[in-house]
Order: sequence, then C-alpha cells, then structure tokens
Amino acid sequence: MTATEKVIIKGFTKDGDKFRPSDWAERLCGAVASYGPGRRIIFHPQVKLASLEATRCVVIDAQLEEDDPMLFEFLLEFADDNQLQVEKVAELPES
Repeated sequence: MTATEKVIIKGFTKDGDKFRPSDWAERLCGAVASYGPGRRIIFHPQVKLASLEATRCVVIDAQLEEDDPMLFEFLLEFADDNQLQVEKVAELPES
C-alpha cells in the first residue's frame, strides 16, 4: 500500500440504492472519534467525511489497516454488514 491509497465507503448499497439514514457517514465518523477538553470532538485523522460525486462517503487512509487493524476491520465490517459499496483508490478523485 502506498501512503496515498484510500478506501472509500460510499453511501450506496451494492444494489445501487441510497443508504439511509442520510447522516450515516457523520455517525460512523463520530463513532470512531474521541473527545478532548471541553467535550470537543476530535475526529480520527485517518477517517474522514467526504462528498464524492454528490454522494456522502467515508474515506479511510489505507495505512489504518497497519496502524489500527481493529478499527480498520470495524469500518469495513460496517460497510459489509450494510452492503455498502467499497472502493480502493490510489488517490482521491476530484470532487
């Protein structure tokens, strides 16, 4: 894996249906975030929200698989359990 490789969980099921609830990506990123002083949310630096091709997505740095295998597995299992489209890319497409 290269440093720029990404894993994208898209907001569409494998059947092409839009995934609900509409804030699923925010919820997923929030689930792997931590809290700092003043209960301020600190998002995981390797798990980001994105909008690609007008679709809500969660973009994971592929390096996370080595840095935190359990977290990486959790995110991919979420995608698998919900039949979401997952794509590995060398670089993020322009949005």
